[in-house]
Amino acid sequence: MNSQSLNYIEQIYSEYLTDAQGVSPEWRQFFEENGWAPSKVASTSGRSSTSDGENFATDHGTEVVGRAEVVRELADRIAPRAMAPVPRLLGGSPPDSGNGHPPIDEVQLVALQERVDQLIRNHRVRGHIIARLDPLKQARPQPPELDPAYYGFSEADYDRTFSTRTSSGPQERTLREIVGWLRNTYCRYIGAQFMHIDDLAVRQWLQDRMEATENHIHLRRDEQLRIFRKLTDAVIFEEFIQKKFLGAKSFSLEGAESLIPLLDMAIEDAGADGVEEIVVAMAHRGRLNVLANVIGKDPRQIFREFADLDSEQNIGRGDVKYHLGFSSNRRTATGRDVHLSLCFNPSHLEFVNTVAMGRMRAKQDRAGDRARRRGMVILIHGDAAFAGEGVVQETLNLSQLPPYSVGGTIHLIVNNQIGFTTTPEDGRSTDYCTDVAKMLQIPIFHVNGEHPEAVAQVLRLAMDFRYRFQRDIVIDVYCYRRRGHNEGDEPAFTQPLLYQAIDQRKSVRQGYLDHLLELGGVSRQEADQIAEERQAHLERELVNARSDDYVPMPEMLNKIWVGYRGGPESESPDIDTGVDRDRLAKLLDRQSDVPEGFQVHPKINRGLQRRREMAEGKVSLDWAAGEALAFATLATQGYPVRMTGQDVERGTFSHRHAVLHDYKTGATHMPLNHLSEDQASVEIYNSPLSETGVLAYEYGYSLDAPDTLVIWEAQFGDFANAAQVVIDQFIASAEDKWRRLSGLTLLLPHGFEGQGPEHSSARLERFLLLGAEDNIQVVYPTLPSQFFHCLRRQMIRRWRKPLIVMTPKSLLRHRDCVSKLDDLATGRFERVLADEQLEDLSQAERILLCTGKIYFELREKREMLDRKDIAILRLEQLYPLPAAELEEALATARDGTQVIWVQEEPENMGAWRFLLVKLGRQLFGRLPLRGVTRPESASPATGSKTAHIWEQQNLIAEAFGEK
Repeated sequence: MNSQSLNYIEQIYSEYLTDAQGVSPEWRQFFEENGWAPSKVASTSGRSSTSDGENFATDHGTEVVGRAEVVRELADRIAPRAMAPVPRLLGGSPPDSGNGHPPIDEVQLVALQERVDQLIRNHRVRGHIIARLDPLKQARPQPPELDPAYYGFSEADYDRTFSTRTSSGPQERTLREIVGWLRNTYCRYIGAQFMHIDDLAVRQWLQDRMEATENHIHLRRDEQLRIFRKLTDAVIFEEFIQKKFLGAKSFSLEGAESLIPLLDMAIEDAGADGVEEIVVAMAHRGRLNVLANVIGKDPRQIFREFADLDSEQNIGRGDVKYHLGFSSNRRTATGRDVHLSLCFNPSHLEFVNTVAMGRMRAKQDRAGDRARRRGMVILIHGDAAFAGEGVVQETLNLSQLPPYSVGGTIHLIVNNQIGFTTTPEDGRSTDYCTDVAKMLQIPIFHVNGEHPEAVAQVLRLAMDFRYRFQRDIVIDVYCYRRRGHNEGDEPAFTQPLLYQAIDQRKSVRQGYLDHLLELGGVSRQEADQIAEERQAHLERELVNARSDDYVPMPEMLNKIWVGYRGGPESESPDIDTGVDRDRLAKLLDRQSDVPEGFQVHPKINRGLQRRREMAEGKVSLDWAAGEALAFATLATQGYPVRMTGQDVERGTFSHRHAVLHDYKTGATHMPLNHLSEDQASVEIYNSPLSETGVLAYEYGYSLDAPDTLVIWEAQFGDFANAAQVVIDQFIASAEDKWRRLSGLTLLLPHGFEGQGPEHSSARLERFLLLGAEDNIQVVYPTLPSQFFHCLRRQMIRRWRKPLIVMTPKSLLRHRDCVSKLDDLATGRFERVLADEQLEDLSQAERILLCTGKIYFELREKREMLDRKDIAILRLEQLYPLPAAELEEALATARDGTQVIWVQEEPENMGAWRFLLVKLGRQLFGRLPLRGVTRPESASPATGSKTAHIWEQQNLIAEAFGEK
């Protein structure tokens, strides 16, 4: 309790006087026990008020207590330190001391202190609103509560001394000093939003750090010169590009050059904190400048890309220069080595965010950095994208979740105050582009980008906060975009006034140079020399770039990717993926063990007993057992397994139960992590209700973990298209665009079972449409053994491509969707499964070709009809299309035998059109091919269970020639 509580106390007491029963029993008892019942206090009608607000009794001639006196005494009793006698609290002199101030009594001084406390708090909460953040000096709101005049202070009050004990600095200041201190701390070139943080210790830490220095950094001359050099690098680079490559798109950083010294300082400070790896992600604006002046890419390589001198190497592949990534090693001023990685990025803004986080998590896990201290992520955003793209919220939401935390991410917003041609007023419903970040218990700093030392103060504070609390932090750098969206764009068409103001601005470098010249921190000669040296360096780089002797940097897999390969599947030999039967049995049995005293749910306990029977060979293996054995055998061979997705611990269809819960205590146990002492880790985590952010995260993880089976499972395959950007722009095309390999596995439950249009289709056709140059693998296995071998092949084979698996739903418990231990002990994943009943296809009058669940319905129909002249073949791998294996499987078929592709999906979905394009109407020139499908449809499936059954029956009947 302090003087700020007076209003609250008076409100409670006023309610008590009006209606004693209207306040809580505790307050009522307190007032009565202290003699402050209504009968002892003057009523409003029985009092007159003096100008200073004190109330006195005017009638009955009895002794009554004024309300203000009661409130003051009440506050005195509750918080005697905060409401001590006025002279001691304020450090001032008694009212009658003759110090030149107008006479003032104790009550007035208490009221003044309360107003001062309100002024201080309002500056901490809202001071950012009037901070001088905008380099263009556009009008900002002026809340009255930040104006001392709002509180009715007299001129004499400015020289009175008040308590500032809530700050870490002097405990007493004059009002004049308080106002100056608050304005310097919260309203100069830095605006701080931190009072929304619930944790008092965190708020106090931030408050102390800012108020002790008035949010100002004291830089040594060498630090100032380093900032100036980096600004010079940034400005000269942009000017050089504009002059040498006239009209070329570069998405200039002009107007936001402070980003370069900011990143430079972040890397230096991170190195001092023991950070060894930094992953950076950003969009295209300023990317080339960051590549050249921060990440360490040779300018000659960038210039060669501008000149497009290696076009013959990029026919049908590659990406534009401002999407490319790069990595390098950098030695900091303290002698520490830091590895820098700038992620490749498409034009789809913000989707790279969790890719970068996933990469860092993989690096930390590989290094055994469970404390998340040796790596850091820096995400560079645009203002319009940060407010507009929903994936930003997903990114922030992952930050404090244990499966996704990376120890705190630095979010840097290059706030151009415009998005293409859209103003903030048209682009967001919030005051700041950063308001979405207030969902987290983190500070948000806004800073004027034209003041590099203010930027430096914020960055250092941010780095210290991250190190101390391991949370994200947001730095919103207010700047402007000197040119249009790109160099060929004319921004004055739509923002004429804004660009008139921008045209009047000198560069950040020039402004900082003026500041240093005024301080005597640098001479004009030194400044000119720095610029000339940088200009000369770029000229030499351009000459080298255009030289006939130039040798492009080879694109090769290095470090952790040595020994892995991409390219065509035909160049990657098949391998056996079987595992010794006894070992399989032991591993399966171990997964049925639970710690002593651990009480499993009775139904799950029956499942564990069934697992024991599977291990003993008494019962066939179901789908979940095949998956569990794939995980177990890989982990005990040294391959880590990481699986995330919605409800994956139990499984959407309650089949996995990888994480067991004690029925009485809620404690958890994962049998897969208790197989052997030297096994690799198995991590299976439930994800938040997010597709885009989580899938991108796991994709990023796979980029830095080629030896880990990284899996994302959709709750239903239908929901995967919520992450279509990640699938299209990263998973399917990264090898072609950026020469980046990934072994990410997607498990997508798929199958038409009468659950409606949103719970039937993983959109198999879309993945097949994306398939080209053996960029991905698409499979639809029908047996636990096939799934087992497929997952093991994904790791043991050194060919790294994303794997898309159409997984079952009803087949999880289908009586015929089973395998024996022997099926896992030998062999490999078979791309085509021949008919077990009719091996000699010369006896077949009709051949049904299918994939997935419908096979079991076709087989059941054949048994019912007793048709021994109809063969059923399964295409288990759809892409890369195993044409050779399929031709071999059909080798014994008579020429002219009808082959019918049967699928559950509508004609315009599923695999039919893909196969028709790839195989034609005549299979291998001798077997006519036609399709049996549902009719073409805009929606995948019917919402009627009865209609679904009717459609399915008709489809199967047609396959057998009954229609």
